[in-house]
Amino acid sequence: MAAPKRGRRASGAKGRPWRSLGLILVITAGLVAGMFASGHKTPRLGIDLAGGTSITLEAKNQPGKPNAINKTNMNTAVGIIERRVNGLGVTEAEVQTQGDRHIIVNIPKGTNSKQAREQVGTTAQLAFRPVLTLAQVGKSRQPQPSSSPSPSGSGKQDKSQDQKDQKDGKQQKDEKEQGDQANPSSGSSDSPGQGRAVTEGLTAKTATTDKSPTPSASESGGKKSPKPTAPPQPPQQPGVPAALAKQLDALDCTTKEARAKASEKAASTKGSEPIVACDANDPIKYALGPVAVQGKNVSKAKAVFDQQRGQWIVQMSFSDKGSDQFGEITGELMKKPQPQNQFAIALDGQVQSAPTVNQKLTNNAEISGSFTQESAEELGNILSYGALPLSFEESDVTTVTAALGSDQLKAGLIAGAIGLALVIVYLVAYYRGLSLIAILSLLVSAAMTYSIMTLLGPAMSFALNLPAVCGAIVAIGITADSFIVYFERIRDEVREGRTLRPAVERAWPRARRTILVSDFVSFLAAAVLFIVSVGKVQGFAFTLGLTTALDVVVVFFFTKPIMTLLARKPFFSDGHPWSGLDPKRLGARPPLRRGRSTVSTDPKEV
Repeated sequence: MAAPKRGRRASGAKGRPWRSLGLILVITAGLVAGMFASGHKTPRLGIDLAGGTSITLEAKNQPGKPNAINKTNMNTAVGIIERRVNGLGVTEAEVQTQGDRHIIVNIPKGTNSKQAREQVGTTAQLAFRPVLTLAQVGKSRQPQPSSSPSPSGSGKQDKSQDQKDQKDGKQQKDEKEQGDQANPSSGSSDSPGQGRAVTEGLTAKTATTDKSPTPSASESGGKKSPKPTAPPQPPQQPGVPAALAKQLDALDCTTKEARAKASEKAASTKGSEPIVACDANDPIKYALGPVAVQGKNVSKAKAVFDQQRGQWIVQMSFSDKGSDQFGEITGELMKKPQPQNQFAIALDGQVQSAPTVNQKLTNNAEISGSFTQESAEELGNILSYGALPLSFEESDVTTVTAALGSDQLKAGLIAGAIGLALVIVYLVAYYRGLSLIAILSLLVSAAMTYSIMTLLGPAMSFALNLPAVCGAIVAIGITADSFIVYFERIRDEVREGRTLRPAVERAWPRARRTILVSDFVSFLAAAVLFIVSVGKVQGFAFTLGLTTALDVVVVFFFTKPIMTLLARKPFFSDGHPWSGLDPKRLGARPPLRRGRSTVSTDPKEV
């Protein structure tokens, strides 16, 4: 009775291949169905295949911060840049570190990609600083900053009379026109550049004419006017250190390059120290006090369109700490004369706005001025996501056109097709019927690989670049090698004189060990390459590792079961010449089973 039980177990074991085949076919079908259900029928392509812009940012050493360039700050910068770019609606952007000092930003072609490029490296160090004094670009600082006409004209007339020997009438007219341009909508004595006001709840305004300290400022300025000598020496503004006043006089804001140099120097200065800075839009330069409120205390900023004034503005709200600091500084400034009742909103060392304060402000504020919708949204986005912990400069910018990307993709696909065709030709020529199993296994592996790559695009921003395509081509050889190892083990068993069905089962344990060791080495190499490499090389390593892992799955759950099933077919079991398992072609020995039966099973000899 024991023999029949063992026979039933053997029969049951022969039915197990269907379980493995059913499992892998269900998994493959699920992946393909998930790919179509996700709405993505093709893998997400990288910059080199789809076209776009790749920007390499290099971190710069900052004065007084020798250890600022570290892994923590670099990772923080990556997160901020990624949020900025995605906040503009740029889809599928890629931001990652490269080495110790570089960040790679890949921006695909699409909406807002140009705007995203403009702000990826913007440090966005926002600071609120009190204004100590200011001056027109190309002119000395002024004790009376107002250049627009005042209703109380006596102070203006005295000032003009005192300066008659120093400046001709045309120069006075130019100054007056510049002041009118700086404040076109009011007749107040606000200082130049304060047309962009910061308000609370859209109610606070710049200082009005009746509250303007123009007369006293003019009178004070008249007392401190220098003697009419050439060149004229500017008067000393109360509360401005002499060294800072000299820096303001020497500050060059006449050209774009000069303003960039000045802003870089101002941005690198410690917040506890005063600075001189250029206005970002108007021909004005400022001497500013220490930072009163840091930009990191801005909790939210957004661009809105002000219907009353018909212009775009940026509204801000502060954190609890920032609100207290903002209220304290505005409460102090409202008591001071111009221009010291102004505070400057400095972004990366450039003054974006310098409004006058006439009341204490606390939480909500706004920046207004000559904003377009795009520039307002850009500033709001930068302020919302914070300042970069490091300063960066573009070390390399590469733009790939869509046509060039399409050509590279076509070349990669052609290379893959040629490689696959050569593998199939070799399998058919050498293994004949067994090549059918190899081709079916390759198709299953290709379907799983394609589906997974497509699903990984929206799931984890995986992009198929040209090195990744190369990895997939190399994987064709790795996968085919696993089939060859198994087929050769089966052939070795057939050469030993065994029939096909036991040869398939006896060859599997030996082939399995070889396949696992080989794939483990390939996977380990891919993992190490992925960890130590950066940029596009990681695409090659990732694809190689993925296809190597799938090779193990396909061989165990598809190739082995289907080989077990086909071994039962007469075409293979009888050793047909085109089966690839013909004993005569393989030089097989006489069957081992026949030799044993001659020795031990003949009843006559017993």
